[in-house]
Amino acid sequence: MFTGLIQALGTMKPSKGDSWQITCVSQSSVDIMQDLACGDSVAVDGVCLTVEEVLKDGFIATASPETLRRTTLGSEQTAQKYVNLETSLRLGGKVGGHFVMGHVDGIGRMLAVEETASSWEMTFMASEAIARYIVLKGSIAVNGISLTVAAYEPEQSQFTVAVIPLTYAETNLRYLVPGSLVNLEGDILGKYVEKFLHPGNQHTTDNASLYDITPAFLAEHGYV
Repeated sequence: MFTGLIQALGTMKPSKGDSWQITCVSQSSVDIMQDLACGDSVAVDGVCLTVEEVLKDGFIATASPETLRRTTLGSEQTAQKYVNLETSLRLGGKVGGHFVMGHVDGIGRMLAVEETASSWEMTFMASEAIARYIVLKGSIAVNGISLTVAAYEPEQSQFTVAVIPLTYAETNLRYLVPGSLVNLEGDILGKYVEKFLHPGNQHTTDNASLYDITPAFLAEHGYV
């Protein structure tokens, strides 16, 4: 589990077989490398990978064919840009963003970027499978970065986020241009809510009725 607060930038290149070499390149890489060990989880552009070998300034990890197929890690774009890096959340650590699982829901595309007086407004298009988890003022992970949805157009499956200068400077968002692909992960809370509200959801416990949460149930109990 991660928080969506990026610790360093890195580069990614093929190693042996399905393995990849990720090299830390930013000055803040000490946050990644200081106690990195084999078996640790690191989010690489929002994709949870397991460290198989620790190098002087990076690590080796394997990305399965399924991971490469479902994320931007398998695209030519990856070799031409930096990747965002974050180690997993430690017990007692600060949760400054939101709970990010590192299980990417799909690939999105940046449509536009506009610099304002205080931030950069970035608009992305998501697939329908991802868009159902987007909520205005809710959280979404873009390339592993915890961001808040500032605007949402459900008809077009488009959403806009406002990126503050620090986030823009310290992540690979500043390298994106219209057409760039990004990894998207919806808020895990939304996925569980969807499961509970789904009409076809079935429970096997004797107290099933207690867990059949529907819009009517919520309205009846004061949630509107």
